[in-house]
Amino acid sequence: MINILKNRIFKGIVTRKLKTSFFKNIEPAGKELKTLMRKRFGRSLAIRQVDMGSCGACISEIISANNPIYDLQRFGIKFVASPRHADALLVTGPLTKNMLLALKNTYAATPEAKFVITLGDCALDGGLFKDSYYVQGGINEALPVLLHIPGCPPEPLTIINYLLDFLRQDSKK
Repeated sequence: MINILKNRIFKGIVTRKLKTSFFKNIEPAGKELKTLMRKRFGRSLAIRQVDMGSCGACISEIISANNPIYDLQRFGIKFVASPRHADALLVTGPLTKNMLLALKNTYAATPEAKFVITLGDCALDGGLFKDSYYVQGGINEALPVLLHIPGCPPEPLTIINYLLDFLRQDSKK
């Protein structure tokens, strides 16, 4: 207990208060996202996230997108543990040779009307790892990708906006 108090005294306040302007883009985008998802799926969007061997930065941003600031779940996006409960696969990292079979099995286990979303530059073309001996390239070489969210890594608001744009285009069809 004394160590905690010492650290608090020496470090001071390490959290920061977010300005209300920070939230002005999140709430309207999230509400529209929820409306479009209900229209397309009739319920929440269930996503199974698959990491193909990334550096972990994209995973960190996905985790951030689920924190209390962005809270994707309140907008109707939930991450599920099994591909059998998923509407979509969210794939991060390059297409590695040792994960290719696991990715294809996960895709096969996902119920029909499924789609694939890739997240980050590595998932697009192998990114920083593309010239490595164990990387085959981008995820689109193994699975049909409907949406790619670019960035290294993409921020949570970028993830929300790309999902929103995708659902907007889909609702116009």
